Amino acid sequence: MATVRKGFTYDEINIGDFAEFTKTLTESDVQAYTGITGDFNAAHVDDVYMHESPLGKKMQGRIVHGMLTAGLFSTVLGGFLPGKGTLYLSQTCIFKKPVKLGDTITARGEAVEKMEKNKIRMKMTGVNQRGETVIEGEALVTAAANIKDTM
Repeated sequence: MATVRKGFTYDEINIGDFAEFTKTLTESDVQAYTGITGDFNAAHVDDVYMHESPLGKKMQGRIVHGMLTAGLFSTVLGGFLPGKGTLYLSQTCIFKKPVKLGDTITARGEAVEKMEKNKIRMKMTGVNQRGETVIEGEALVTAAANIKDTM
């Protein structure tokens, strides 16, 4: 029986390699995130406020937590590229557009620089179903050093 690898070592990753993960963000995702983090900001959980307030009228209803959307980057990095054995060292995020309940976000990570000690700088972007960039940033990760680390 063959062993299925779920990760790439530092040496196997090339500049320009990328991976993507797509998810539709739902009411249950927002509720779970709210419960885990304790972030009960009205912009995310209060329909009445978001339909009556100036902010809510501008946003046209509730929006998804920005950090919930940014969390999709972790899925890309830990699940796909580099994948298993990845250590997340840092992340920057620029929130470009609000994410609404029901939006489908494709998170993408692209290797842009290989550094010493198995570190890789990744360009991170999140795009909605309309092709609009909703979040972008940069991640620094450490990839597994050898094949044994990824099995």
